[in-house]
Amino acid sequence: MAKTANDDDTSWGKLIRDIVVILLLVLGIHSCVAKPFYIPSDSMMPVLRNGDRLVVTKYPYGWSYASVSFHLAPKIAGRLFGKLPERGDIVVLEHPQSRIDYIKRVIGLPGDTIELKGGALFINGKPIKREVQPMLAVPVDDNMPGPDSTLGRFLDRDATGKSVLELPIVRETLPGGATFDTIDMGPGYMTDDYGPITVPPDHLFLMGDNRDGSADSRVSVDRKGLGGPVPFDAIAGRAEIISFSTDGTAEWYNPLSWFEALRSGRAGTNLRPAHNGKTE
Repeated sequence: MAKTANDDDTSWGKLIRDIVVILLLVLGIHSCVAKPFYIPSDSMMPVLRNGDRLVVTKYPYGWSYASVSFHLAPKIAGRLFGKLPERGDIVVLEHPQSRIDYIKRVIGLPGDTIELKGGALFINGKPIKREVQPMLAVPVDDNMPGPDSTLGRFLDRDATGKSVLELPIVRETLPGGATFDTIDMGPGYMTDDYGPITVPPDHLFLMGDNRDGSADSRVSVDRKGLGGPVPFDAIAGRAEIISFSTDGTAEWYNPLSWFEALRSGRAGTNLRPAHNGKTE
């Protein structure tokens, strides 16, 4: 039986319909369930490194305009099934003005008073627990240190002669018990002294773990910071796990290089903070 023009039209119609359904399904999963995220800087070192790929879940805090992927939604106030993050969670957010994706750690909740004195963090007038750790050696590669990094001063060589970053680590424990490692480069940085400031209702105070190299709530918008506490509605999701990490040497035209560029030991890293008992 001969094929007719109507048959061709029907085939094209089904193909277009199927493509639209697939795209809507992908967008729905991307916006409501989980999405991948790429780390482009050293602001969350030592936990996250430039070149890490993460899985970010969208549902732990409910949904807002920021949950919709690719910044397609208008900025409408409100959150569906909203639930505040916990102190210590790593969150992805839309910058309240530029709408660029940022990734930071939740330090202050609504009503908290935040202050930094000489790099030491105070929450509600009390200093948080800080423990100096041994220096951390991180291998240097094409992605480390990242662009515009503040970590170049820590370049060194290990016993085998390989280039490494020897990083000064301070372990912090927040009220509630979340504990994680930060980088403290010492005194003299503009972000070492801040506040006190009280976090307004429905806002969060966010900081990067690389405390002297992060454009976060302590940094003004004109310096690419968040300009203070950010609205809860701007939070897009929670960072859960590192899916894989690359050293920057992969070439798109050489599939073999994609595997050679993988960093060992990064895949599967859980990004939820450890808890060290209750500390208030």
